[in-house]
Amino acid sequence: MSSLKLGVEVVGAHDLLAKDGQGSFCPFVELEFDGQRCRTTTKEKDLSPVWNESFYFNVSDPNKLSSLPLEAFVYNHNKANNAKTCLGKVRLTAPSFVNYSDAVVLHYPLEKRSILSRAKGELGLKVFVTDDPTIKPSNPLPAMDPDVVPKSIPKEKNGKRHTFFLLPNAKQPQQQQQKVTPAPPQQQMNYGVHEMKSGPQASKAVNMFPGSSSQPFDYALKETSPFLGGGRIVGGRVIRGDRPTSTYDLVEQMRFLFIRVVKARDLPSKDATGSLDPYVEVKVGNYKGITKHYEKKQNPEWNQVFAFSRETVQSSVLEVVVKDKALVKDDSVGFVRIDLHEVPTRVPPDSPLAPEWYRLEDKKGEKKKGELMLAVWYGTQADEAFPDAWHSDAIAPGDSTSVSPTYIRSKVYHSPRLWYVRVNVIEAQDLVPADKSRFPDAYVKVQIGNQILKTKPVQTRNMNPIWNEEFMFVAAEPFEDHLTFTVEDHAGPNKDETIGRTVIALNSIDRRADDRFVRTRWYNLEKSLSDAMDSDRAKKDKFHSRLHVCVCLDGGYHVLDESTQYSSDLRPTAKQLWKSSIGVLELGILNADGLQPMKTRDGKGASDTYCVAKYGHKWVRTRTIVNSLNPKYNEQYTWEVYDTATVLTVGVFDNSQIGGSDNTRDNKIGKVRIRISTLETGRVYTHCYPLLVLHPSGVKKLGELHLAIRFSSTSMVNMMSQYSRPLLPKMHYKRPLSVIQQDILRHQAVNIVAARLGRAEPPLRREVVEYMSDANAHLWSMRRSKANFLRLTSVFSGLFSAGKWFGEVCTWKNPITTVLVHILFAMLVCFPELILPTVFLYLFLIGVWNYRYRPRYPPHMNTSLSCADAVSPDELDEEFESFPASKSSDIVRMRYDRLRSVAGRIQTVVDDIATQGERLQALLSWRDPRATTIFVLLCLVAAIVLYVTPFQMIALLAGFYVMRHPRFRHKTPSAPINFFRRLPARTDSML
Repeated sequence: MSSLKLGVEVVGAHDLLAKDGQGSFCPFVELEFDGQRCRTTTKEKDLSPVWNESFYFNVSDPNKLSSLPLEAFVYNHNKANNAKTCLGKVRLTAPSFVNYSDAVVLHYPLEKRSILSRAKGELGLKVFVTDDPTIKPSNPLPAMDPDVVPKSIPKEKNGKRHTFFLLPNAKQPQQQQQKVTPAPPQQQMNYGVHEMKSGPQASKAVNMFPGSSSQPFDYALKETSPFLGGGRIVGGRVIRGDRPTSTYDLVEQMRFLFIRVVKARDLPSKDATGSLDPYVEVKVGNYKGITKHYEKKQNPEWNQVFAFSRETVQSSVLEVVVKDKALVKDDSVGFVRIDLHEVPTRVPPDSPLAPEWYRLEDKKGEKKKGELMLAVWYGTQADEAFPDAWHSDAIAPGDSTSVSPTYIRSKVYHSPRLWYVRVNVIEAQDLVPADKSRFPDAYVKVQIGNQILKTKPVQTRNMNPIWNEEFMFVAAEPFEDHLTFTVEDHAGPNKDETIGRTVIALNSIDRRADDRFVRTRWYNLEKSLSDAMDSDRAKKDKFHSRLHVCVCLDGGYHVLDESTQYSSDLRPTAKQLWKSSIGVLELGILNADGLQPMKTRDGKGASDTYCVAKYGHKWVRTRTIVNSLNPKYNEQYTWEVYDTATVLTVGVFDNSQIGGSDNTRDNKIGKVRIRISTLETGRVYTHCYPLLVLHPSGVKKLGELHLAIRFSSTSMVNMMSQYSRPLLPKMHYKRPLSVIQQDILRHQAVNIVAARLGRAEPPLRREVVEYMSDANAHLWSMRRSKANFLRLTSVFSGLFSAGKWFGEVCTWKNPITTVLVHILFAMLVCFPELILPTVFLYLFLIGVWNYRYRPRYPPHMNTSLSCADAVSPDELDEEFESFPASKSSDIVRMRYDRLRSVAGRIQTVVDDIATQGERLQALLSWRDPRATTIFVLLCLVAAIVLYVTPFQMIALLAGFYVMRHPRFRHKTPSAPINFFRRLPARTDSML
């Protein structure tokens, strides 16, 4: 039997539906899973019962766990007839079954059991999966009449709560029918009546076709037709070739010669002391690779894999040489020579090739003492040994020591799971300042890692200051930093004295997935940090100052660690809130062409490039291709897609860890963004993307990147239903974060992700993470401001064009068009029921017409849209300047004056908008008594006329008046406009 168990903690219910006619009832919960049933105790006359009882169910077949539902029924026990009435149910499936460490309490709305039944309220459950062998499953309920409800007898034993049930006609109350197994030790949250309730809540034409925007041809996107593993790609469709289909069907198959050096035995020693420092040198033509060496070991084990590109192999013999590091360079311990024509070919999913023992030979080919275990085969990049292998394209021919394998291998990284930490500093009690002759000016400093926030100083006479301030922090699993509270006294300028501090481990903080109430706690304040972390010493002291706080880990938010416009993941932190995936995204990184040299090596320009792709929590890094301006990567990666409103980012970088670079930072060569919602399902997109980078000297193209992308949908219904759901998790709307909070928290999240990925092997450097996450996108840029203003005018250009066309209709520029508009207007006024159908039919026809001109390519970097092709050098220099400014005072003053000029124009526009709004308010405010009198009398006349005149007649006359012929118009503005412009505004009250 499987040891896997499903744990269910029934916390409580809230706002249940009373069915006994007295406003309350006796509820209990019945759980059903995999043919097993368990029942909680019965609560007497309680509309918001609290159980806090745990149950464990055996999982008969773990492979079928995804298809097994958990059902929780809430019943009312009617004592009059000993029957039960269903008040609602909750049905949970596999996505809600997570590990115990990820489980949080969620409150599910009760559903109707049948169409005619009623349901109301919520049920709090905590569901998790565990394989702990020490936990025994709960005893299932015995077969019984469904209308009979057992009486419950809760008991305390050894500090743990157990529940026993008595069936009718039971003779002895000691007979145990059901036992509730206690949950693993954890700090429980109280969900009473109040806790279960929600807390406080806290001028160009419109570009209808973005793919056709004008920009230089060299910067444009180009479609390619490569021959990939699945066949040739033409127009996004795969044309099958003679070659069999492989799992790596979005990249070109690359042939490699793999050599696995496993170990050696009985190696002879040439040293007088009998010691041996062996290592192995693998040679194929002009390329060679070297294993690590061992000191004084005759039976070493290496287990290293070498991969030589078959295109560069110009020899028919593989030579494996065992050498002694203590001997001269040309001397060797023994040789193994293998004819490459006899090497077998392995294609996954074949099992790995078994290594064999080879007898060592000398230079003359004679056998000698010692054996070497090797495995040699031909394979492709689909081989599982490929990611960790030493690659020949990572070094120059004849050089085996120029590059460490650590910095060239391809790797997959997973960014840590991020949490928002909500901290509410409420008050303190019995503070004891160092200087007792004055009242303390106390404030609290809250710190997690390098994140520090402070409350406002509060001076109090009773030593019990109250702050009641809330802060938000970012923390990453596994939690390495502690939450530290330090109460300090602002004794004077630059003089802060510590009153006390306390330290809280993040693992002990309550987690929640919604906005439910979290219990507040009192913590003792210690004088030193060591005392604060020593709980035994704290218990010995009888008197403590105390701090009242409320802390929780908010799992209902999505922690933004990238720009909101380019988010690659929108799921909340709590795994129980995750929906099932809607598709699969496959990316083939083929090659790069025409890269610009990023460094100088041996008097020549060189580049050592690798690619990084980011989507969701998964980061991938290709291997580094050394000394090549046209590198071929041909690596394929896959991601699960949970939302189409996300963006895949692919960047190209130069590896500064390889010799020849004067810079310690990896240089950026360019990046590509691809929004998933712009991709058709099932189509393979093969394009050549220009790598554009903005430098202080202007925009530059540093090469081209060839990609193959395919988005496959697993459920068309789920994917289409995504468009009706909120973009962000529910907590972002129930308790929204301010824009300033989001920017600060995003900056902290990027720092945490960069620090964690920088500790991997090989490390993903900080500058790479910041560039991929657009960490500096919030900084001021004159160029970006112009681009955004032009985008705004482009959005409204359609309205401006429609207004211009209607003005031409009113001026009778084209009499035929004006007459047709009059006829259409009269028809719509006479038949108003046709207005909305006509509008929607018109929109439908426009959409169908534009289908022929739909974009065929994914969107890409556009220099014209970004205003990068006509930007001044000084504006670029300002954009790349550090923050805070480091330029001379004259340059900073000039830029400040320019910014004041731009802000002045914006200020004038805002003033005009405010003036028009204030004039509308002045119509009825009697600010101008004569104007208000005229307007009030006109309103009275209009009400009488509209009452006695049909509305259609009024609409016709008003429309014909607006579209009257120019001979009936005056050169001056009309009377209503003149009246409106004469109304007063509050500009005369401005200083």
